Amino acid sequence: MTRATTDSASVITHADTTEVAGSLDRDELYIGGRWVPSSSDARIDVREAATGEVLACVPDGDTADCDAAVEAASAAFESWSQVPVTDRVGVLRRFADELAAREDELATIMAREVGTPISRSRSVQVGLGVAVFRTMAEALEALPLEERRGNSRILRVPAGVVGAITPWNYPLYQLAAKVAPALAAGCTAVVKPSSVAPLAAFAVADIADSMGLPAGVLNVVSGPGREVGQRLATNPGVDLVSLTGSTSAGATVAELAASGIKKVTLELGGKSAFILAPGADLDAAVSAAVRGCFVNNGQTCAATTRLLVSRDDLGRVEARVAELVGAMTVGDPLDPSIDVGPMASAGQRRVVLGFLESLPAAARVLVGGADPVSGLEARLAGGYFVRPTVVSGVDNSSRIAREEVFGPVLTILTYSDVDEAVSIANDSDYGLSGAVFAAGDDAAVAIARRLRTGQVAINGGRFNPMAPFGGMKKSGIGRELGPDGLEEYFEKISLQMPA
Repeated sequence: MTRATTDSASVITHADTTEVAGSLDRDELYIGGRWVPSSSDARIDVREAATGEVLACVPDGDTADCDAAVEAASAAFESWSQVPVTDRVGVLRRFADELAAREDELATIMAREVGTPISRSRSVQVGLGVAVFRTMAEALEALPLEERRGNSRILRVPAGVVGAITPWNYPLYQLAAKVAPALAAGCTAVVKPSSVAPLAAFAVADIADSMGLPAGVLNVVSGPGREVGQRLATNPGVDLVSLTGSTSAGATVAELAASGIKKVTLELGGKSAFILAPGADLDAAVSAAVRGCFVNNGQTCAATTRLLVSRDDLGRVEARVAELVGAMTVGDPLDPSIDVGPMASAGQRRVVLGFLESLPAAARVLVGGADPVSGLEARLAGGYFVRPTVVSGVDNSSRIAREEVFGPVLTILTYSDVDEAVSIANDSDYGLSGAVFAAGDDAAVAIARRLRTGQVAINGGRFNPMAPFGGMKKSGIGRELGPDGLEEYFEKISLQMPA
């Protein structure tokens, strides 16, 4: 069987948008430095989010494929773990350069798989993936692998074989957030990408293959989470499991991994609050709140989907939010003029519409709602589109304020004073992200210090790929990115030296 890769697809540019022509199908898995057939004959249909049509097919791998990949990673571990730091740094930078060179191709693929508008696909889907490989190289260069503490010599050593289970909403960035620190630390990895959006993982395997990464250091096995993902969690050859996904998936993987006492890092769900404090610049705050909620069509775990406003400001905030969201254009994510694309799958569209169709009686839909998107081109009729929606009139006990929607939906909640705002923000099962917009940075930081969440944007502060990212409560365990993310992939050995 002939392997069709993205290398065989040509890139065609029309005006400001790029389309990938040719087959995106993948017939083989990447295991032990070679492209090999799956032991299963089954295939996964990868559907284009904007049309619902089949975009590509990939192998529907099984436990035998997973075991073969783990065996290859185990065989490669001893030699890779001994590769000098300078050489591993060079590998990370080479990955970054190769991904950057494929920006148009990768951005187009993920716009089609996930529905991310093309401009954001370039800057976020690809740009963040590139940034993670680069910043992880910097973090490794700065991290001492040995240190002296009294009569002890403390060694940082690679954790071992990593099972990386990645999500569909940020296929390349989240892969980079696991693979880059794993390779940096001297670990080897088996990647199980989401079946909804697996193509970026195959592109990374192409790069590994073309640059001569030693066999078994990186392996890619597509397949169902209930089979391949769960096998990664239980295979005795895996030392660390890193998953990004839903809280329920994280709980399952953590339970399975616990039977083998494996190290686990989990980046899970969120229901993050944006506190618009009294006295803040209302227009600037509302603009930041809308950006923070609707990025990647709302398909972002760290999205600030609860907007907390003073009751005195409610009317003005509602009017401004409705104006901004109502002006958003919805359509083909390859069109550079589009603000919001489709959901990544029919299943995710059903989830989002389920929330909008079961709102409490007191809810007021300021813009959007569950009705179909109007004005779409006929060829997009089968796409997974949802109208950008703003809901007000509910309290924090309502389902739409407590559960992760994972779509283009913003919920407005009110508070009487800052103390109540902090209480509402913290009254959540999650603690992944948040934002505070106040009259000054010091005032915003004072509020942020009281929040039980992993990161807080202060007055529109930008995301930093060198800062630790992760959550509290049901939002996960451990941290990704930068030096803190790199540390997760090491174990420590204490050598007690003679006095």
